[in-house]
Amino acid sequence: MNNANLSVLVVEDDADINRLLCRMLTGEGLTAVPAFSGSEASLRMSLEDYQLILLDLMLPGMSGESLIAQIREQSTIPIIVISAKSTLEDKVSLLRLGADDYITKPFDQEEVMARVYAQLRRLQYAPAAGPDGELLKVRGLVMDKQRREVMLDGQVMALTKYEFELLAVLMSKPDHIFSKSELYRQIWGGTYLGDDNTINVHISNLRAKMAGVTEEEYIRTIWGIGFKLV
Repeated sequence: MNNANLSVLVVEDDADINRLLCRMLTGEGLTAVPAFSGSEASLRMSLEDYQLILLDLMLPGMSGESLIAQIREQSTIPIIVISAKSTLEDKVSLLRLGADDYITKPFDQEEVMARVYAQLRRLQYAPAAGPDGELLKVRGLVMDKQRREVMLDGQVMALTKYEFELLAVLMSKPDHIFSKSELYRQIWGGTYLGDDNTINVHISNLRAKMAGVTEEEYIRTIWGIGFKLV
C-alpha cells in the first residue's frame, strides 16, 4: 500500500491525544491532519479530501455523533470512533449511525494502527467494476457497482459503505446462504468472533431502510446459519 497519498483527519480535542495519534500515523508514512472540534473537522472536509477519519465523540461545539450524521449525508469515508464510551449500547448506536469501527480509550497503539490499515486496505482494494459497469438485479432491487448506487422500486437508497458491501455480497449469489463468518471474512477481512454484533447491526439497518420503501422481504435470516437474499 502506498501511504504517501493517504490522508487521515484526526478529530480529537485533547491536544496530547491528538498529537500522539498524528505522530503514530506520520510514523507510518501517512499524512495526518489534526482538528480539535467538530466544526473545524467539517470545515477541513469541505476544503480537501481524506481517506479516513479518526473521531472522538465528546468534542466542543458539534458532537462526534452530529459530525458522523453530517458526514454520512454526503460521504462513505471510513470513520473509526475512538472514545471513552465503552458499553455495547454505545458501540451499537455508533455503528447504526454510520461509524465503521470503534476503539475504546485508553487505546493500544498497535491496535489503532491495525484498525487504520484494515480500513485503508478495504478502501484501496475495493473491487472495481468493468468498463461498462456491473449491474446486479433482484426483483425491484438494482445495484450499480461502478457508481456504487442502489435503487429499490425506483427509489435511490442512501447506504453506508458497509451496508453497500454487505448487500453486494448477498446480491452476488442470491440463492446462497452466507454464514456470518463468511460475510465477515469477505467484508471486514478478519476472523469472525461469535459475540461480535457488527453484521447484525448492518443487516438490521439495511432491512430498516428497505422497509421504508417496500413491504417485500429481501434479506432472510436462516437461523443457525446466516443470511440470504430472498
